[in-house]
Amino acid sequence: MNILHINQSDISGGAAIAGYRLHQGLLAQGIDSQLLVKQAQTTSDRVTVIPEKNYIESLLYRRISKPSGLNYIHFLNTFNIPKYKIYQDADILNFHNLHTGYFNYLAISRLTNHKPAVWTLHDMWSFTGHCSYSYDCDRWKTGCGKCPYPNIYPEIEKDNTHVEWKLKNWVYRQSNLNIVAPSRWLYEQAKQSILSRFPIHHIPYGIDTQTYQSRDPEQCKAHLGIPKGKKVLMFAADSVTERRKGGDLLAQALQNLPSSLKAETVLLIFGSSGAAIAQTVGMPTIDLGYLTTDESKVAAYSAADLFVFPTRADNLPLTLQESIACGTPMVSCKIGGVPDLVRPGITGYLAEPENAQDLCKGIIELLEDRNLREQMRQNCRAIALQEYPLELQAKRYVELYSQLTKSI
Repeated sequence: MNILHINQSDISGGAAIAGYRLHQGLLAQGIDSQLLVKQAQTTSDRVTVIPEKNYIESLLYRRISKPSGLNYIHFLNTFNIPKYKIYQDADILNFHNLHTGYFNYLAISRLTNHKPAVWTLHDMWSFTGHCSYSYDCDRWKTGCGKCPYPNIYPEIEKDNTHVEWKLKNWVYRQSNLNIVAPSRWLYEQAKQSILSRFPIHHIPYGIDTQTYQSRDPEQCKAHLGIPKGKKVLMFAADSVTERRKGGDLLAQALQNLPSSLKAETVLLIFGSSGAAIAQTVGMPTIDLGYLTTDESKVAAYSAADLFVFPTRADNLPLTLQESIACGTPMVSCKIGGVPDLVRPGITGYLAEPENAQDLCKGIIELLEDRNLREQMRQNCRAIALQEYPLELQAKRYVELYSQLTKSI
């Protein structure tokens, strides 16, 4: 089989990393896997870049797409993808993230007219009138319109969400798709959406459990310059200014920690926005900056006693999956697909959404109970090995692809 993945990037961003890991897993299974992306950071000969938008597309964006609030319908080059040899050679398409400014969803029916396709969902955008996460709004079930969150990514200048919803519905009626949801939550959401006309499968992301495994904590702490005897909280601050990631909730929770616990704890931050959060938490911090390698991430997870992830909306967060594979207990919020990974009393603590005090309670409870953390470390690693190895994900996709090729 020859699989062509279409994604916004090869390795830049969560959806890209998830897609690239699947690509690597398929290659390990002997599957011919290729990527067609907007932006490439690797130099792999298996990655092809979609040409940049031209003058006509830029004009259509300024005159039609942007002022009408109908994102992405100006991308004409998407309709030319069937001319690419990489498309012609593919047996099956695997769509990933289609909403970062490179792909026209109106072309989905054309692309799947002669080739079956799998669409791996990384958020809710495929079945909403514009947003990637709808929070407490469920208008996507009935047609959108009167959008309460026009500024949520991808933001819109005019509320034509009912039109975008109808356009997507129209395209899907003419398309040949199988839907894959990585989390149980997104699986249930998709079943209630305009995607319900298609077969919907639940296949969690996979992770390389040989690379992502616990290293010696004391050695990792010394390597990162963490003083001996300190407890270590870790936080990923790639989007600390993005409300969805809950940086404000983390700041509130840490400010409420007892002074005695703060004095013996260090906050380990990685990502591009570490400096911003470090100024608000009132405790010693070590900013690792943006970590570019798996090895550096593994060292950080291994050094941490606890990984805190105060998200407001998420599918199956890769950082939580990396944490569980490294045996690091987690504190997060009971939303979306987070409970698939953060299991109360087993792998971590689930706080109530929007409740910084409950988040603080969870941090205190786990930091002050070393025996509980140790048991959770063992549970985390066991669950990662049983449920999330990359080989298992790849095999599940190969089974799905095989079913589709038999039906051609």
